[in-house]
Amino acid sequence: MPQDQEPTGRAKGGAARAAKLTAEQRSEIARKGALAKKAKFSSVKLPHAAYKGVLKIADLEIACFVLDDGRRVISGRGLTTAIGMKGRGQGIARIQGLKALKALENNNLPLAIETPIQFTGGSPKVGVPSDGFEATVLQELCEALLQARDAGALITEQEQRYGQFADMLVRSFARVGIVALVDEATGYQEERPRDALQSYLELLVRKELAAWAKKFPDEFYENIYKLRGWTWPGMGKNRYSVVAKYTTDLVYDRIAPGLLDELKKKSPRDEKGRRPSKLHQWLTEDIGNPMLAQHMHALVMFQRSALKNGYGWHRFVKMVDQVMPRKGATLELDLPSPEDS
Repeated sequence: MPQDQEPTGRAKGGAARAAKLTAEQRSEIARKGALAKKAKFSSVKLPHAAYKGVLKIADLEIACFVLDDGRRVISGRGLTTAIGMKGRGQGIARIQGLKALKALENNNLPLAIETPIQFTGGSPKVGVPSDGFEATVLQELCEALLQARDAGALITEQEQRYGQFADMLVRSFARVGIVALVDEATGYQEERPRDALQSYLELLVRKELAAWAKKFPDEFYENIYKLRGWTWPGMGKNRYSVVAKYTTDLVYDRIAPGLLDELKKKSPRDEKGRRPSKLHQWLTEDIGNPMLAQHMHALVMFQRSALKNGYGWHRFVKMVDQVMPRKGATLELDLPSPEDS
């Protein structure tokens, strides 16, 4: 088509679609197109997916395959979702870009991620090869994330979530592995239901996820921003550092006398000033967690009331001080707040 001629029909739709794509997406489409063309005319036969299925772990669904050469393979998207990576797009590229992993002395993992296995039978499009990774790469990725966590290299909230998922998966895989070995040694593997191990794995993961259930609702942090008059960036962005101080003041200082000091002893800061675990993870299931849940519910109700009445941050804190004072603190006099004046 001449350069000065406007595209029409399908070409026009294709041009509009291309304009919406990022440079990474266009590059990926071009790469897959080249691979498909190469596979079509190449004399080298790609391995084929002899078996395929979906591995369900809690709410995650990971496409998995067994190739005709015996290799166990999972999809690239499965690799990223398994570690709690949210969103669509170039997930593998995002893993490669993690500074926490680049600093580790692990030569096998970067090479495995950079060179996915090309195979047929994984895509509904005939002749179009799929990218996959040996299932053991997920184990290696989880171990690398845990190594980075131990080194204090997982900084952001997203990276810390990857570390939590990695920890959960490694322990769950180990438990399922020993069960499978016992079944094989006893011959029970011939009798057990087809999805017995997967169901057991899902049960383990759900139990782990329940232990990590959010103790602080998103609304609590969003309301802090609104009361301060700040723009709420969403939970995907790192919060202002002062918000952690607000959380300590509004929550831990007011639940029970001496609670904050005891929790800090359980999770002391390292030389870089970071704690190895969240303070709330040390609360007991029978007493601590119910007290925290009740306290958070009351705080959010106060936040909603303050926002509805047009109050700002200082007026809200004064409301909390009057009804939920800091444990061991003296009762404040009812003086006008800066907003009243």
